[in-house]
Amino acid sequence: MIRHTALVSVLLCSFTAAQSDSWSRFRGADGKDHSPDKGLLKTWPKDGPKRLWLFEEAGAGYSGFSSKGNHLFTMGTRDDNTRLMCLDVKTGKEVWSVAVGGVLDNKWGDGPRSTPTVDGDRLYTVSGRGDILCVSSKNGKKVWSRKMGEFGGKRPYWGYSESVVVDGKQVICTPGGNDGAVVALDKKTGKMIWQATDFTGKAEYSSIVPAEINGKRQYVRLLQKKIGGIDAKNGDLLWSADWPGRTAVCPTPIVDGNKIYVTSGYRVGCMMIEVGKDGVETVWQNKVMANHHGGVVRVGDHLYGHADKGWVCQKWEDGSEVWRERKLRKGAIHYADGMLYCLEEGSGTVALVEANAKEFKEVSRFVLEPQSDNRSARGKIWVHPVVVGGRLFLRDQEYIYCFDVKKRQKTADKK
Repeated sequence: MIRHTALVSVLLCSFTAAQSDSWSRFRGADGKDHSPDKGLLKTWPKDGPKRLWLFEEAGAGYSGFSSKGNHLFTMGTRDDNTRLMCLDVKTGKEVWSVAVGGVLDNKWGDGPRSTPTVDGDRLYTVSGRGDILCVSSKNGKKVWSRKMGEFGGKRPYWGYSESVVVDGKQVICTPGGNDGAVVALDKKTGKMIWQATDFTGKAEYSSIVPAEINGKRQYVRLLQKKIGGIDAKNGDLLWSADWPGRTAVCPTPIVDGNKIYVTSGYRVGCMMIEVGKDGVETVWQNKVMANHHGGVVRVGDHLYGHADKGWVCQKWEDGSEVWRERKLRKGAIHYADGMLYCLEEGSGTVALVEANAKEFKEVSRFVLEPQSDNRSARGKIWVHPVVVGGRLFLRDQEYIYCFDVKKRQKTADKK
């Protein structure tokens, strides 16, 4: 008799497919907000996926997550300072923290809004008040710092909210203002390389998207009343188009080749533009999607996100509505392994929904517990979900949650 022995257990470190432990910036390295993970759970237990840890000292703020290896990065308030902090991904214990600057005071909730950006052994971030900081990602040691006001910038009403972009040797950020809304800084020293003097306006709340359009490296930036492409080499304005934004323009554009998708809330709507060598053409424009600040993801030929009235699936090609669902209320979205992770901002409900262009198909949900007693009465759970390394990260002010969402491989004895 030949006996094949195998462990009768759940293999804690087994992946059914390759997963990455890196999430370098807001919406991921490619800006698509697609998790690199595969082999994730397609349904959750009744009470939700297993919580691996809960960190309770993140402080106030809406800063999201980036990660590298065993380190998770975010920001929060502590001791009258905005602090950049590093947590151990496996245990949730704090590894280090460092002061960024003062605390942004706001009726909708104090503290930082931006997500730190990882580049090699350095970390870059900006506080709600406009303090720009570069530190070592290993120990938090300060390398350099600047302030948005040095470039003529004026703090937006809800605070500086973009997540800076590191591209080649440059750090790209948006002070806003009449001197030039966008600047490029040397990532090693913080010295200004160029300022986009022909592209002016308030900073607003969207983030920059690096892109190759018509063979030209550029930075796509959405302001309240316009969107433009800025030459990566010298800050020259390559093209621009009008946008009828109002109050607050938050979602980051989605770029595919020379086509760019834009949306914002307050009943503004959405549009697709195409950047040609001789100018910009509006492909379509409507109000099917009017996304406030929870973000939109593109999966295949369709877009998913929350509009002013319900969750929407929209065709990329012509902007037409495929379906609309109101059972889940307004919130943020993230995509991973064929599924949409939808966070209802008011209740803290987390829903697992198929990325299905035929219908809204929710398969599981749970409610975040505990929830913050320190959140502003006007604030909600606004930090976007992130799935990386088989873990789902969520946040409600001082609470950071880590859930296990990867499939486990089981083996049994064979005789």
